[in-house]
Amino acid sequence: MTVLEAEDIGVSFGGLTALQGVSFRVQAGEIFAIIGPNGAGKTTLFNIISGIYVPLAGRVRLIGEDVTAFEPHLLARRGLSRTFQNLQVFFRMTAAENVMVGRHLHERRNVIAHLFTLPSVLRQNRATRQRAEELLAFVGLADLADRAAGALPYGALKRLEIARALATEPKVLLLDEPAAGCNPVETEEVDAVIRRIAEQGIAVVLVEHDMRMVMQISSRIHVLDQGRTLTEGTAAQVRTHPDVIAVYLGTQGTEAARAHG
Repeated sequence: MTVLEAEDIGVSFGGLTALQGVSFRVQAGEIFAIIGPNGAGKTTLFNIISGIYVPLAGRVRLIGEDVTAFEPHLLARRGLSRTFQNLQVFFRMTAAENVMVGRHLHERRNVIAHLFTLPSVLRQNRATRQRAEELLAFVGLADLADRAAGALPYGALKRLEIARALATEPKVLLLDEPAAGCNPVETEEVDAVIRRIAEQGIAVVLVEHDMRMVMQISSRIHVLDQGRTLTEGTAAQVRTHPDVIAVYLGTQGTEAARAHG
């Protein structure tokens, strides 16, 4: 089933074309990577899909609904969540509290009930805490639930962000460079989490510069260059495409890609 569709997306900034005619479809349970050289338009495309930018042309559909220009919180309610390249963690909160924040869209809010701490509020808080613990276990952080986020190692923080995004119960999860800044061990941990997410039937769309990781886990890869689609295909198809090698992978990148082909 197609859960996310971008159709003929185009946008310009100050007369400079950032994206033109970009289209793709993502299926449930698929790991779909978007790659390309710096300035190719990857982050701009992510920002359009997640409601931060409004395209000048084209449409974005989420589970069949036209959600073009919907604000991020409306997209989250409909099943699209995102992480960012730069950490967006509440460092003074515990790991569990960070994930609990992600559950707010699924909680009932009643001023009177919260003011008097009614039993319904206590039950809801317990359920939210339980779900946070489940998600922390899912990303391999069960033992760190009550640790302040600011005391966690960098790789754990990247997985904590993913757990918080999963707390919104997404059908589509956008990951913006989930392995950026991670060492090889941390990258493998993130890799394993992404695979488990897809196994749950959630579509994962990721922008990532680590070609070993991209080639190893992606169902399909969409390559951008100067705001246009260069090609799309499996890892085997993309890593041997002459234009991709010329504009992006180069010799070293091709060798890295083949190492996990």
